[in-house]
Amino acid sequence: MSVMQAFDLTSKTAVVTGGNGGLGEAFSHALAEAGAKVAIAARRVDPAQAVADAIITKGGHSAAFEADIAKLETAERLLDEVERDLGPVDIFVNNAGICFHGAALDVPPERWRQVFDINVHGLWYCAQAVGRRMVERGGGVIVNIGSISAQIVNRPQMQPAYNASKAAVHQLTKSLAAEWAPYGIRVNALAPGYVNTEMADVDNPEFKPRWIDDAPMQRAATPEELGPTIVYLASDASSFMTGAELVIDGGYTLF
Repeated sequence: MSVMQAFDLTSKTAVVTGGNGGLGEAFSHALAEAGAKVAIAARRVDPAQAVADAIITKGGHSAAFEADIAKLETAERLLDEVERDLGPVDIFVNNAGICFHGAALDVPPERWRQVFDINVHGLWYCAQAVGRRMVERGGGVIVNIGSISAQIVNRPQMQPAYNASKAAVHQLTKSLAAEWAPYGIRVNALAPGYVNTEMADVDNPEFKPRWIDDAPMQRAATPEELGPTIVYLASDASSFMTGAELVIDGGYTLF
């Protein structure tokens, strides 16, 4: 296999949760460009369909699926629908997530639960469901989207629920990688720094001095810059990598 062939995802089926915008949209396009059939899974199906249509227009193969991953029953239904329309799932990208800014003493219980329901519980439901099927099929790849917030305390905003949820994602990634390696399943985490999306208002003067100006590269990433990394993690190019936390942050965590 040549170097470039190792990145080829032709004949693979991939699922991206939260694939209807931001990082998820960029991940979906990147996987499709590498040859994968991409399922765009999101609570809002119209934006998901728009992403799928854009991929199809570019010559790729994609379909949109409505999915609220915070609900336990969603994962099995989603996988059944994807298998019916696109084939058995080879790659699952747990990207869906939310963030809430608030000091620890001010975080309402419902906000804490909401963050964990999507960032941790939903990811767990999906990983467990697709893991069972990958065990039966003899292998697969799961990529969990973590964050540098699993390793640091961001400033100036306080976000304890998000930080704790992403730390859980990183540790769960390691646990699943260790347990499922004998079945041919690789599980890794991508830990982005600040990326210019709706979730991160990188140009806000309240945040920019700490988020951007303090970092070595002094800029945010574009979502498209992280697309090739997802292809690497999803493909045979990373065939000897499992349980890793791949930090892509412009050097932010160096300081």
